[in-house]
Amino acid sequence: MFKMLSRYLSRFRRDQRGAVIVEMTLITPLMLILSAGVFEFGNLIHDKLLMEAGLTDGARFAARCNSQMYTDAGLGAINCSAIAANIAVFGNPTGTGSPRISGWQTSGATSYATVTMNNACKDTVVGGVTQYRSTTAQVCTVRAVGSYPYAGVGMLSFIGIGPLTIHGSHDERLIRF
Repeated sequence: MFKMLSRYLSRFRRDQRGAVIVEMTLITPLMLILSAGVFEFGNLIHDKLLMEAGLTDGARFAARCNSQMYTDAGLGAINCSAIAANIAVFGNPTGTGSPRISGWQTSGATSYATVTMNNACKDTVVGGVTQYRSTTAQVCTVRAVGSYPYAGVGMLSFIGIGPLTIHGSHDERLIRF
């Protein structure tokens, strides 16, 4: 009996059938988790880049917008900050269509994100480093700021990482004509 058992065990050790299925069973969960993580990270970076592109566009418009010129021309007053926020979020001045990032909005208490435009004058030299080339001691800038709670595809919540909020901002030198 012992001899027979020994023969079966030695034949079992030499038999390679099924080894690949065992290896795949061990490796597949790890590969799926890694692949899903790469997909989630790529989606997160894509949303961040879309937000930054929008904030850049909005700040660029606000830096060049002159509401007084519209009023003087008899075209009526415009709200440069609101139009710039629409450009940042929707990519157009009217605020129609779908936002760059699904669920991103310009303002509101129940919105997913806010975009605000602030005019601020800054010193051209900070800590001995020249920030802006100018003939004056201060340069006025427009700052577009946005945030967005990233919902994602669920991989981050699966591994226990809570909700993420993507933040972005862009400064543009104020140009009035």
